[in-house]
Amino acid sequence: MAQIKIGINGFGRIGRMVFRAACTQTDKYDIVGINDLCPVDYLA
Repeated sequence: MAQIKIGINGFGRIGRMVFRAACTQTDKYDIVGINDLCPVDYLA
């Protein structure tokens, strides 16, 4: 089965929870992008 591609719009509380959940199931989900107004240093 193909991976589901995910783009996260906003990296607040819910965006981070989605990211963590997707990272634990890498065979099912592929994070293709994260969009947020904050600088990259804050997101890392």
